[in-house]
Amino acid sequence: MFDKDKIKYDFVLIGGGPSSFALAHHLVDLAGISKKKFSMAIIEKGKEFGSHIVSGAVSNLRVIEKLFPDYKNSDFPMEGVCTESYFSVLGNRKKWDVPESLLPDGLKKKDCAILTLSHVVFWMYKKLKEKLLKTPNVEIDFFPGFSAHKIIFEEDKVVGVQVIENTLPDDYDNNIYAKVVCFGDKGFISRDLIDYYKLRENPQIWSVGVKEVWQLSPDKDFSGKVWHTMGLPLFDGSFGGGFVYGMKDHKLTVGMVISLDSENPNINPQQKLQGYKKHPWIQEMLKDGKLLKYGAAVLPEGGYYSLPKKFGVEGVLLLGDALGVLDIERLSGIDKAMESGFQAAEVLHEALIINDFSEGQLSTYKTRLMETFVGKELKLGRYFRYAWQENRRLLDSYLPKIMDSIDNVNAYIGFLLIGLKNPIRAIADAFRLKKLISGGDIGPIKYKMDYEHIVPNFNYDKKLKTNGYVKETIYSRADAVFYAKTKYHEGNKHIDEFSSDVCVKCIKTYDSLGKNTPCVSDCTAEVHRVDITNGIRVHGMSLENCVQCRTCEIVCPEVNLRVRPTQEGSGPDFIGL
Repeated sequence: MFDKDKIKYDFVLIGGGPSSFALAHHLVDLAGISKKKFSMAIIEKGKEFGSHIVSGAVSNLRVIEKLFPDYKNSDFPMEGVCTESYFSVLGNRKKWDVPESLLPDGLKKKDCAILTLSHVVFWMYKKLKEKLLKTPNVEIDFFPGFSAHKIIFEEDKVVGVQVIENTLPDDYDNNIYAKVVCFGDKGFISRDLIDYYKLRENPQIWSVGVKEVWQLSPDKDFSGKVWHTMGLPLFDGSFGGGFVYGMKDHKLTVGMVISLDSENPNINPQQKLQGYKKHPWIQEMLKDGKLLKYGAAVLPEGGYYSLPKKFGVEGVLLLGDALGVLDIERLSGIDKAMESGFQAAEVLHEALIINDFSEGQLSTYKTRLMETFVGKELKLGRYFRYAWQENRRLLDSYLPKIMDSIDNVNAYIGFLLIGLKNPIRAIADAFRLKKLISGGDIGPIKYKMDYEHIVPNFNYDKKLKTNGYVKETIYSRADAVFYAKTKYHEGNKHIDEFSSDVCVKCIKTYDSLGKNTPCVSDCTAEVHRVDITNGIRVHGMSLENCVQCRTCEIVCPEVNLRVRPTQEGSGPDFIGL
């Protein structure tokens, strides 16, 4: 495999995110003790490390503490520590803070760190470069602005990746080869690996997160305060909610996460976020403020039952979002992604020591990871998403009643009305929800692909009823893209449309129902549109707006789109988001 003409390393990491940098740091630390030599390349599609990173982010720093024991006395970038944590249900006008005694531990975020994850990733990159100066037996090359476009197989084994698009397989200058390739991407390229080896028996299900960062007026300071919410503006039965995080320097994060397994073909996540911001409580915070950043990303939320049956094969390990370790019940993804990298480093170091990179050696990674808090917490929350899929009354009927009661009387009246209307069913639903959320065993479950949930003629009656909002705080999708700071090189055609005829038929279907196609509606960045060519309504794309979120691909009911990683560092600039 490794002839002299090939660019080769011991390890290649795909994606410069928290899982990859946790792996790199820990492996360098281990090699510093053992004095084992190794070489590594870290490939990142963004123009710099962190520039394509979007996250909440309120996180437990348990892995950071292992990697950087003295981080509290360093320049580790934090926006603050959570001093007040709330879970609230929003009506159209008011909100109800759920008593802490009623909340599961996973929703209590006091003492967690409030982070800007793009800053954390860039900090980890800088610290790794400093660490390498003291570890001469390790060589790491950093490649921001490069994407893994294709997996290279030799005799059914992964041996590397192609980093320059549209080149011949044997053009070695455009490929990077390795003994082990570690995938930490959000499915841009790792999905090909999972499909090739048929690793995922249950499909991954996804949500999309949309987020803004605001500079508030000098008299407003919400630092240390964290809210997670349900209710407004999700009246359509979609699973999801909002978040508001107070940061230092009079800044505020406002965002939403909406699951893409919705029956609604026209979710429009970016506009849902604007509806969220129209609530009087948020309006009061944003008044006289200034929007700084906007962005979006998808989140793998299938959890335990969407994990691959193998976490690696010969020549490959899966990390972070490629693996799917986000714990949606506990809103815990960053720490679990980092732990996956930490445990992968242990396995790779052992492989170096015994010079064994076989599937047998790499398979110990799954056992190691599932014995940590990652596996234990994912297993405890294994039915959380399924609980809300299984019983649509929870979001279609019960939640709107509670929201109305919050506006008109109080939340407890809403619970009472639900119970009085059909007490036997309400009690049964409550016990079933409690059983599933608490981890009561019902055996394995199966998910459907997100787009399979779409009901083309879906309608709902409940509408957003907010008045008196400041128009300057609300942005159209086209205007919001400006704050994602997208920039593309000429010819960067990174979304494939497999059949234009299929798109024409899809457009006709949704036109007849008075709706947009899912790709047009649910795009977070004004990419997809309908054009008229020779009198025919056809699918068009403004690729220069794309924020690389993959939502369009996931919700396409015809499986006719694919979002590929950008070239030459193109795309959004999420530094500071």
